[in-house]
Formats: sequence, structure tokens, C-alpha cells
Amino acid sequence: MERNKFETLVAQVLNGLPRKFRDKLTNVAVIVEDVPAEELKSEGLLLGLFHGIPRTEKSVFFASLPDRIILYQRNIEAVCSSEAEVRRQVRSTLLHEVGHYFGLREDELRG
Repeated sequence: MERNKFETLVAQVLNGLPRKFRDKLTNVAVIVEDVPAEELKSEGLLLGLFHGIPRTEKSVFFASLPDRIILYQRNIEAVCSSEAEVRRQVRSTLLHEVGHYFGLREDELRG
């Protein structure tokens, strides 16, 4: 899938989030990259990553750079066999990483 089409898909998924969550996604950038950096590749096939401070741990007294949610396009495409599967996987991965942004732990997101 071409990058711009993938990014449009990501934007559609973000815009499809319930407004009460979308409005609370502040100071966070959603980024698409081909694959993770070398140091992250030992963790298996990584589809997405939240990099930052969860919203539940932020202080009004501490200014920080924007948090980042990164989706790895080539890895997502590698686990999908159709465009419809890519769409479902983008949604699933993005929701998972948004969950981390809101302070959910891995075991809470999988359960």
C-alpha cells in the first residue's frame, strides 16, 4: 500500500474514535514509519509503539515534548493478506497504543 493511502487510513481510524477520547488526545503525534529501529527489532514483529509519558502520570507542572504513537506500516502489512485486514490491523494497533497513552498496561490491553 502506498504511504499516503496508509496515512489516510490511520487518519480515518483516528477520526473514528469516540469524541470523548479524541478530545483527550493532546500533545501526541501519530507517526507512520516503515519498520522499527534496529534496537526495537529484538522484541519480535512490532506493529506499533507508544513513546512518551502516559496521560495518567503527567503533571501540570512538567512540560514535555509531544508523546508519539508510531505505527510500523511494513510490519502491519506483513501480518495481513488483504487491504481489509490492513484496515482492521491498523485500527487494532492504533487502539492498543492509544490505550498505553491513557495509562493502560499491556496485560489490561490484552485481557
